[in-house]
Amino acid sequence: MNKQQLAAKIWESANQMRSKIEANEYKDYILGFIFYKYLCESEIKFVKKEGDTDEDIKNLSEEDTEAMEHIRSNIGYFISYNNLFSTWIKEGYDFSVADVRDALSAFSRLISPAHKRLFDGIFDTLQTGLSKLGDSAAAQTKAIRELLQLIKDIPMDGKQDYDVLGFIYEYLIEKFASNAGKKAGEFYTPHEVSLLMSDIIANHLRDKETIEIYDPTSGSGSLLINIGKSLTRHIDGKDNIKYFAQELKQNTYNLTRMNLIMRGLKPNNIVTRNGDTLEEDWPYFEESDPINSYSPLYVDAVVSNPPYSQKWDPTDKDADARYARFGLAPKSKADFAFLLHDLYHLKPDGIMAIVLPHGVLFRGGEEGTIRKNLIEQNHIDAIIGLPANIFFGTGIPTVILILKQKRTASDILVIDASKGFVKDAKNNKLRASDIKRITDTVINRQNVPQFAKVVSREEIRDNEYNLNIPRYVDSSEPAEQWDIYATMFGGIPTTEINTLEEFWKELPTLQNELFEQVSSEIASLKSSDVKGTVKANTDVQAFIRKFQESFRDFDMFLKKRLIDNVQQVKLVREIASLSIEIFKRMEHLPLVDRYQAYQLLEDKWEEISGDIEMLQTEGLAAAKQVDANIVVKKIKSKDTEVQDGWKGHVFPFELVQQVLLQDELAALTDKQNRIASIGSELEVILEGISEEAKESSIVNEAKDAFVSAELVKYLKEVNAEIKRGIIYAEDSDEAQVLKANKLLADDKVLKKELKKATDDLHTLTKNTIESLSDEQVVSLLKQKWIRPLVVGIQDLPTQVLQQLIQKVEHLASKYSTTLKDVATSIKQTEKSLSDLMNELTGSDYDMQGIQALQQLLRAE
Repeated sequence: MNKQQLAAKIWESANQMRSKIEANEYKDYILGFIFYKYLCESEIKFVKKEGDTDEDIKNLSEEDTEAMEHIRSNIGYFISYNNLFSTWIKEGYDFSVADVRDALSAFSRLISPAHKRLFDGIFDTLQTGLSKLGDSAAAQTKAIRELLQLIKDIPMDGKQDYDVLGFIYEYLIEKFASNAGKKAGEFYTPHEVSLLMSDIIANHLRDKETIEIYDPTSGSGSLLINIGKSLTRHIDGKDNIKYFAQELKQNTYNLTRMNLIMRGLKPNNIVTRNGDTLEEDWPYFEESDPINSYSPLYVDAVVSNPPYSQKWDPTDKDADARYARFGLAPKSKADFAFLLHDLYHLKPDGIMAIVLPHGVLFRGGEEGTIRKNLIEQNHIDAIIGLPANIFFGTGIPTVILILKQKRTASDILVIDASKGFVKDAKNNKLRASDIKRITDTVINRQNVPQFAKVVSREEIRDNEYNLNIPRYVDSSEPAEQWDIYATMFGGIPTTEINTLEEFWKELPTLQNELFEQVSSEIASLKSSDVKGTVKANTDVQAFIRKFQESFRDFDMFLKKRLIDNVQQVKLVREIASLSIEIFKRMEHLPLVDRYQAYQLLEDKWEEISGDIEMLQTEGLAAAKQVDANIVVKKIKSKDTEVQDGWKGHVFPFELVQQVLLQDELAALTDKQNRIASIGSELEVILEGISEEAKESSIVNEAKDAFVSAELVKYLKEVNAEIKRGIIYAEDSDEAQVLKANKLLADDKVLKKELKKATDDLHTLTKNTIESLSDEQVVSLLKQKWIRPLVVGIQDLPTQVLQQLIQKVEHLASKYSTTLKDVATSIKQTEKSLSDLMNELTGSDYDMQGIQALQQLLRAE
């Protein structure tokens, strides 16, 4: 299975296994064991590279001091053979929780002195929490053994920039965060927000050869890692990036270290600290070597998602170099304290991105003073308003602030990105197209109606340094207006037709084909067939042709880049290259939103990149491979994994059947259709028979099916009557039941044939995949990767035109019933009602009331 499938399987199993343990705690166990597995396999990989055999590895122990010192001096730690993850697996039922305690204790004891800071205490959370996995040693052992079996198949040798292990680790962290409620904010920034910040920062740093980045509230470390990943699109070699991380909470600090170490980074490129960012700034020196270790830490980029509006102690902080220039944040809200800390640690050409609550843009008092100083000293570069409810555990509106140490421009780019998202369970989520739209706007620093505005310092001063986004960008949809004349007399106001000016500009003849002027202010629709008129228009047809021509050879382009060149594709950079190609092809194409095309690419890219990963790692043979389809079934009240047929390693069986086994699939589909048709015919017969027949035993209690056994008895009598010469009318119950019985017999035969045909096609598909030619592999890859993407892009003009059709039809229907028509109809109804009342009779008392009502109805 690919990394997405493996990650989903591990999460599903882990969530079932955690029982009553909180998600926020259980993550520490499963992630801790994944990290231990990584360290074990990294050690094995190192010693094998050094020439050791499997037999040599079995002899690894503390007693062999020479080997131990050699290993830990190179990788920073030493794990004996008895304590290896793979050894635990081999022990089977001889394994116990005591083995884990002994191994973790030994690991702490055998860390290389040079790597003490990186590894010391990294398993404390796991070690102290083992007792929570069960009430007894036996229960703890069982829980741990299940965990080990769950993660043993995670490959640790990913060849891609973003390996399988890293993907699964991030996937699990996000899933645990979504289940951890308010505690999620302590360790996780939503992946999409992290990507947005990373892309903006990476673009700023794209021309640097070596880069230092810092997160003072690092959580799981995902922000740092995503910046590193984004930077690899611009620079070669992950060893050119140095990571600094600081985190207050010990458990979360361990997550940061694990996450960074598992990226295969050089230990010297990882500098971490467990400390209070606000109370104690990054140390200028190490106590053990204050002279040689002196460093004030100025970096190329700082990124952070600090706790929102946290209390802090600003006492005696006036002289702190971080705050002296700007002022002290109020003790009830540390938001600006975190921001100023980040800004202080930037190099002169550095950039920072920080997530804060929306209130920092407009709150007064000390915060207003700091904000004014930041604006006047020209540090705020951009403000990005995010959708509400985008972070786990809180629904408050948030913003990303982009600041720089030195800027040439004095304006501020304000972006309202609050409307661009998709619902994802309880939360809102930025789409790939939203991230790119925001990033492009920041990079190009452009004004975009209802989305972004470059605001001058003078305008900000006029607003008394209030940066509240709605003051500068109005992203709300304009309220629908109603024309008084058209409301009374009908027609379509010219002013409302002109709101579609972008369409008339690009399709100049279409407006006159759709509308005719009644007066200078009012028009009418020429034809009720709006869709037909639009489709037949020559400008519309030219618009579609121009778009299709621009993407005419796009399938061949993708084939060359992704299929012909599959072993050389660099996934991290390829998606960026493809997006540039799409945007280039759409550069002079009007009306169609290029970000929609980009979203189609991103939606397909996860599947494409997963397949490419497998083909690069396993070779082309992976495409000709089938795997056992393992499902969970209840056997003796216990969930048991069993095989249910086969599935393609790369190609779904359905795809292979649609492309290479069309005749067999068509024959199978015919049987399915005939069975469905029989079902429909039986429903009609059942509906048509008499109520007496429906109440008899030949129909079940629900009155929705015939009872076969009773039908046989009934038809014996009917057939006997037929033999004696009785002729039943075609619509009689007897004739209809005879017909139903024939259909049921056909249905039984067809279902038997269908099962055999299904099994035969399944086997044939398996054999077909295993015997694919290289040319067939290419053909199937085109069908799986390229065709859906190309078809989706080619359909974009149709979607745009459909929007236009809906808008025109709305304009036509909006005033089709006038207020005058409504008033006339009401009058006619009132008169009719009054006339009907003349026929009423009753007491004098009743008639007085009726007469009064008639007068009211007839009143002019």
